[in-house]
Amino acid sequence: MPDLLLELRSEEIPARMQRKAAGDLRKMLTDGLVEAGLTYEAAREYWTPRRLVIDVRGLTARSKDVSEEIKGPSASAPEQAIQGFLRKAGLSSIAEAHVHSDPKKGDFYVAHISKPGRAAEAIIAELVPNIIRSFPWPKSMRWGPASAKPGSLRWVRPLQSILCTFGPETEEPVVVDFEIDGIRSGNITYGHRFHAPGAITVRRFDDYVSKLEAAKVVLDADRRKEIILADARNLAFANGLDLVEDEGLLEEVSGLVEWPVVLMGEFEQAFLAIPAEVIRLTIRANQKCFVTRPRGAVGALSNRFILTANIEASDGGREIAHGNGKVVRARLSDALYFWTTDQGDLPDLGRLEASAEKFGLDLTKPLDQRMARLDHLNVTFHTKLGTQGERVERIKRLAEDLAPIVGADPALASRAAVLAKADLQTEVVGEFPELQGAMGRKYALLQGEHASVAAAAEEHYKPQGPSDRVPGDPVSISVALADKLDTLAGFWAIDEKPTGSKDPYALRRAALGVVRIILENRITLSLGVAIADAVSSALAAYERLGEGAASRGVVSMLDSRIRDYKGASQLLSEAGLIAGLLKGGLANANSRTSGSADQEQEFFDGQRMMELEASLSPFIADLLAFFHDRLKVYLRDQGARHDLIDAVITPQSDDLLRIARRVEALGKFLDTEEGRNLLAGTKRAANILAAEEKKKTTVGETVEPALLRDEAEKSLFAAVNQAEKEAGEAIQNEDFSGALLALSVLREPVDSFFDHVLVNDEDQAVRANRLALLARIRTATGQVADFSKIAG
Repeated sequence: MPDLLLELRSEEIPARMQRKAAGDLRKMLTDGLVEAGLTYEAAREYWTPRRLVIDVRGLTARSKDVSEEIKGPSASAPEQAIQGFLRKAGLSSIAEAHVHSDPKKGDFYVAHISKPGRAAEAIIAELVPNIIRSFPWPKSMRWGPASAKPGSLRWVRPLQSILCTFGPETEEPVVVDFEIDGIRSGNITYGHRFHAPGAITVRRFDDYVSKLEAAKVVLDADRRKEIILADARNLAFANGLDLVEDEGLLEEVSGLVEWPVVLMGEFEQAFLAIPAEVIRLTIRANQKCFVTRPRGAVGALSNRFILTANIEASDGGREIAHGNGKVVRARLSDALYFWTTDQGDLPDLGRLEASAEKFGLDLTKPLDQRMARLDHLNVTFHTKLGTQGERVERIKRLAEDLAPIVGADPALASRAAVLAKADLQTEVVGEFPELQGAMGRKYALLQGEHASVAAAAEEHYKPQGPSDRVPGDPVSISVALADKLDTLAGFWAIDEKPTGSKDPYALRRAALGVVRIILENRITLSLGVAIADAVSSALAAYERLGEGAASRGVVSMLDSRIRDYKGASQLLSEAGLIAGLLKGGLANANSRTSGSADQEQEFFDGQRMMELEASLSPFIADLLAFFHDRLKVYLRDQGARHDLIDAVITPQSDDLLRIARRVEALGKFLDTEEGRNLLAGTKRAANILAAEEKKKTTVGETVEPALLRDEAEKSLFAAVNQAEKEAGEAIQNEDFSGALLALSVLREPVDSFFDHVLVNDEDQAVRANRLALLARIRTATGQVADFSKIAG
């Protein structure tokens, strides 16, 4: 069967666009061929900086003939319906249609359409120009005299030639002839821009690849990557060094060259005083070069770098390496200036005293000065959420509250939160924003901060993705949680929640970060309480709490009174006030408080608290549900069954570690015979009870022992009492496996009950009592999970 070779050659395509563009071209071409009635065996894309190439193997030479019938309206239909049928069928008059008869519906029109097959060359000649004109480049351009005409060709860079050949291996392929904006297809391509710029005549893919290779063009991008990586490793090794590998840079560099030649350059040893991260980023961003390190060293770099040229120079590349070295030195001189400037005093210290006093900063320290300036300049975090300085205040308060829970020193957590964003005002981070956090850590250590405070400056941003590590230092954990909770509470407050695939503020990532920090550090934290603390810390600075939200008076009351009350009774840290709000409304919260009656009466003040409940409870519940969604994703990725997760999570579940432990224990229990049998019996009980409740059958409020007649129901009642008590005690001790083990003793009594007892007894009181006993089974097992949601 014939093969198709298509090459679109242009001026240099940006490296970041090449891989996707080649994939888009393959998809558009193969989809178009299939839609036109052709089939193919295989297709693969290739790309270099100057060409996109598609190799299609086993393409059919001709599309099949197609015959179809299009059913039309009744023969007695109005003229308007008949004209619509003619347009649909492509007929010029009704005389071209056929009349069919149906015994029930009568006569109706039918169009018999026959479409003869087309040669593949004709289909390709029509398809490729359409693809070129509609190609989805992120950015494209027009060029030359024709660019002034409306509808002229647009391409990422000026398109120079099109190669398109088609034919079987056993015959001479033909050129698929077409033209687009003066560029006619042919069987000619061109090699390396400098080494082999002459024309090359091509027949099919195999000789195309070999002729390009001879003309100093490596067509396969992955092979170019392999060449660059292997040569770079070998060159570094030959000089007693190790290559610092960088997959992203390797991908980019392979898209900058058609004939990779690896060389080594160098810079002065004095520049090694700059942090390794800054050196690496400077050389990477400006010269697309790899850095090296002394063999076996960790962290330290050498003064040699690896560059990839696109030509084999007559002098072995000495001038190329020298020229790159000159540029690298200039860039590193700038970086050295930034690095030293950041360690000196700011020129406007006199205007920073108010901000320094607000945060307890020491203006003799460079990083403290930068934090004071960040506040003094009123750098905006978000127009509706205030400045960075206001945000740091909120994070500081939250970190202090979270510190005892995660085992951190509140004073260190407070200091870390104050300095965490200070490096945003440094010169290095201004030049390289991706170094925020990392530079904060370095500058904090230079000015003598506690190691945990310095670590938090970098780690509070983590994790920034599913493969990123989570912070492990307690101070870092407290600041990281505070930072993410403030972000989530803030954007929820201004109703900027993620929608569909849109998440411009990375709120899903922030929530997943909270989930991972809690679970991977095994932190017991009432997330509902933490959310409420974030809200109470933030609301005073917000203009509103979403549409139709609480009044400013209620907001101020929430911010001041909850904090005053918490200071008196530590309700928030003891899962008191707000946990009660989440778990049972304000009345339940009131019953949980441990302060004096006067304090309670003052806090739960009539109409204001009704407003608070109406505005705040749905807000917190909605954000908690968002965390539940991220937790489900995380647990499923860890291998947990979705039905077990749904069985454990309730809208009020706010201890993520407890949820994860329950899911784990439940999964192990249901893998045992006792677990499977208990599940079957429990679901049978729940189904009977649900059916009777739906019919509004009377169910006893409690089980009356005097109404228990059969030994099987008496045994079940005793077993339920014992299992419920032991399971409850195990849950109090966070022993979920023990709770399930306690419940497993119900297996035999439940089976015996259904074997020997008729639930729907004729005596209404007995029936209600037996249904109450089934309700007790549901309640006992419900302490661990909702068994009705478990499959099986």
